[in-house]
Amino acid sequence: MKRGSTVAGTRRYGAGAASLAFVLSGVLSGCTVGPDYRAPSAAKIGVPDQYYADIAPGAAAPDAQELATWWAALGDPLLDRLVTMALAANPDIDAAGARLRQARATYKGARASLFPTLTANGSAGRTALLGKGSSLTVATPGLGTGSSVGATSFATSGSYNQFDAGLDAAYEVDLFGGVRRSVEAARGDYASSAESLRDTQRTIVAEVALDYVNARAAQERLAIARSNLASEDETLQLVGWRVKAGLVSGLDLAQAKAQREQTAASIPALETSFAQSVNAVAILAGRAPGSVTALFDPPRPIPSADRALGADVPAAMLAQRPDVRAAERTLAAATARIGVAKAQLYPALQLTGTLAGNGTSIGDISRFATGTLLAAVTAPIFDGGKIRSQIEDARGGADLALAQYRSAVLTALSDVENALVSLANSRRQVVTLTAAASDSHDALIFAQSQYRAGLIDFQTLLDSQRTLLTAQDSLAQARSDRATALIQLYKALGGGWQAAPMPASALPGTPAAIELPDLSATPSPIAPSALGPDTHPTERP
Repeated sequence: MKRGSTVAGTRRYGAGAASLAFVLSGVLSGCTVGPDYRAPSAAKIGVPDQYYADIAPGAAAPDAQELATWWAALGDPLLDRLVTMALAANPDIDAAGARLRQARATYKGARASLFPTLTANGSAGRTALLGKGSSLTVATPGLGTGSSVGATSFATSGSYNQFDAGLDAAYEVDLFGGVRRSVEAARGDYASSAESLRDTQRTIVAEVALDYVNARAAQERLAIARSNLASEDETLQLVGWRVKAGLVSGLDLAQAKAQREQTAASIPALETSFAQSVNAVAILAGRAPGSVTALFDPPRPIPSADRALGADVPAAMLAQRPDVRAAERTLAAATARIGVAKAQLYPALQLTGTLAGNGTSIGDISRFATGTLLAAVTAPIFDGGKIRSQIEDARGGADLALAQYRSAVLTALSDVENALVSLANSRRQVVTLTAAASDSHDALIFAQSQYRAGLIDFQTLLDSQRTLLTAQDSLAQARSDRATALIQLYKALGGGWQAAPMPASALPGTPAAIELPDLSATPSPIAPSALGPDTHPTERP
């Protein structure tokens, strides 16, 4: 849609037009439409003064150093190594870093709109005139008198050079803050991307630790199952001898075999759980499945998590959570976009200037230079409600961002509450099951002795074996749950990203990874060239 009017002038009138433009910009540059962002108060988003779950009175919250590298508190060197590997090579972290790089570039591009643009152009050529070598003389009239005061000769044959050069400048005066609001929105997106990277690092560190604990728990439960299987083999052999001696019936032998097979059947499931957990660790570390399995040999105990960990006040926790801060920065960006949309309702002032010259030699360019300054004002008259709809869209986006921010806050509070309860209960469970496993072991020793002496029947011995296997397996699972709860509490408190390195994909001014040479001589198995020249990449060759 063609809008507005144009004021133009040559160098003679340029000073006046420029003065008018800068007066207008000085008067109106302080006018910025749209709402000024203010972060929602704690009361508005429902942040309590303290946590509801006060089940560990006196437990101290982690300090900043502990929170930054909380996995070191578990005291497992292999876990430390795997976390370092994941922070350096995890694909999700690289992707988040690339998004941060894009957001940074977008912000710089938006900020550049605050400044004028200046472009240069130039050309050089040589023209050959074809003829018999004559010349043409043209009389030059006197200005305003009609009399001839001289003559100019032009060659009609031969050659001459032609040089042209020019400078073009343009500047949009941000009268109503549309450009400033665009920069504000881009700055919010940039900050949100930075927090999203930190949140990805926080999540990856916790996932590595959780899968590591699951792998060690599977190893411990496998050791328990195999130990009980060996004990049941001895019992089966003992029952077989007693059956041959006629001391017991074949029922005891059948029951012993059934118990032994049930224990043996649990081993493949535990081996599958171990393999899945170790492969998950490998993927998180940016490696192929199976590439870190050898690091888990020999088996080690489940990381100790006997730590009475507390939590700071909710407001302090929210300040550490990068997902909450990312949502808040997204809300700030969405608020600024309301101003971007509103600014389109008001006039816009565009200043352009041109300086150009030409001649048959480079020195002539400045002698015959001309300049032009234009000030163009545009204003919407009728657009069928397009701008109003864009304002509504921006307002809806701000409401959406506010709802997502509140959801992020409530989710963070829930994460801490649940982790506190889980940690306290799992610690109590470990204490109880430790005693139960010890008592079950003693009971089985007594039952075996009494069965050999013929004082109890086989069913009593069988029950003792089952009780011990259940107690030992439950204790291993409880220790795993305790470590899991501690990890989840550290994660919920916002730890794990503070000491993480910046991924290479986020660094400015470096080539994209795809631009770097691939030193491998083997082509990718999924590259189109590997499928044949006439094969579509999505088709089977």
